Amino acid sequence: MNLALFALVQLAAAHYAPPADPAVVVRPAAESDTIPQITLVEALSAAAQLDPNYVAALGGIGNALWVRRSAYAVFVLPSVSISSSLTKASEEFFNLGTGGLTDQIVDARVEARYNLFRGGAKYFEMKRARAEMESAEATEVQARFNTALLTESDFYNVIAERELVRVAAERVRRADEQLAVARARVVSGAAVQTDSLQLLLELTRARVDLLRQRASLRVAQVQLGRRVGIAGPVDAVALDTLPALELPISEDSAVVEALAQGPEYRIAIAEERASDAAAKAAYGTYLPQIDLFASWQGFDDGFFPDATSRTVWGFQIRLPLWNDGQREIALSRAKANRDVARAVRRDAELAVRRDAIEAYQAYVTARASAELAQQAVIVAQENLDVQETRYRAGATTILDLLSAQVSLSEAEAGLVQARYAARLALAGLEAILGRRLFTDRGY
Repeated sequence: MNLALFALVQLAAAHYAPPADPAVVVRPAAESDTIPQITLVEALSAAAQLDPNYVAALGGIGNALWVRRSAYAVFVLPSVSISSSLTKASEEFFNLGTGGLTDQIVDARVEARYNLFRGGAKYFEMKRARAEMESAEATEVQARFNTALLTESDFYNVIAERELVRVAAERVRRADEQLAVARARVVSGAAVQTDSLQLLLELTRARVDLLRQRASLRVAQVQLGRRVGIAGPVDAVALDTLPALELPISEDSAVVEALAQGPEYRIAIAEERASDAAAKAAYGTYLPQIDLFASWQGFDDGFFPDATSRTVWGFQIRLPLWNDGQREIALSRAKANRDVARAVRRDAELAVRRDAIEAYQAYVTARASAELAQQAVIVAQENLDVQETRYRAGATTILDLLSAQVSLSEAEAGLVQARYAARLALAGLEAILGRRLFTDRGY
């Protein structure tokens, strides 16, 4: 029975030997070179031009800029219009321009109107335009950092998946080496046949994990390509593996800064100011409106009319008394919008405080986790070395050796994930603050 089991182990080991399985071979450099590579700075620049939210934010700045220009222009510039018309009749009629009977008349008109008083609406419209411009600028900052956060997430994911492929390949290599050692010990009679079976199972699991990691890497590369506008996989240029730096600001300073210049809270404040100005402008409809106007009008029976012309100028006072409640409806809606904006601003203040603290603590935790993960790798590597030495000497079981191998692979994978979790946590904190915390990061 033992001889039959031993023969089965030898046959299975020969069948699953690494040279016979091309999936175990790490991708050669020539193949990986066919995938275009991109740096983080290049990825951020390309993604900003493609993200719909950021493009919309840039368009919002242009719209708000023209609204502000219009609000300022009404203080100094009149509204001007030019029109001309030709009227033709089936029978002759009196033409004001020629002073005779004709079947057609041509007139041209130039009108100018300047508003002297609108119940303070012009002033409040100017304040609303300023607030909307500030909101648009803050929205652009928010969209830019949100785009950067998504881009960095995809970029770091590619690097992390590539590192996890390396970790999986190392696991396959160790399992293959240990299988060779176990086979030699079984042949020499120093170990039982189940040792080879246990290591063969570990080798199979390691190969499956390597295949899964390569598939995950492929998907991550395609996602990065989509983010930067390339139809296909894109590889990320490796970053430094230096430990994460300590934040240059305290938690309290981060909260204060998020409330002072964070884009989310700036948007809420600007929208509250805009809605308040709109509500005050709505009250102006209850006051009289005073306009200056002037016009020139020419009449003739052909273009351009110069037979007769008239010049008219004067001023107009209007006091709307009742327009079927439309004025009251507009005022009620403006006041409701102002109340909603105030509630949103108050909630945003509390939310920003919470988000800033959460992001700050997430980075601190990720940074500490990365340091601990580095120590865990060292401990796991030393433990594996001890278990390998003891197994070769016959002082431990195969289960202890397999446990040490798995622990090392898990520790290495944990280090990769913790390292890039710290980078991503930093990007999240910067998105809340609306600025970069480290100027030497290259972007």
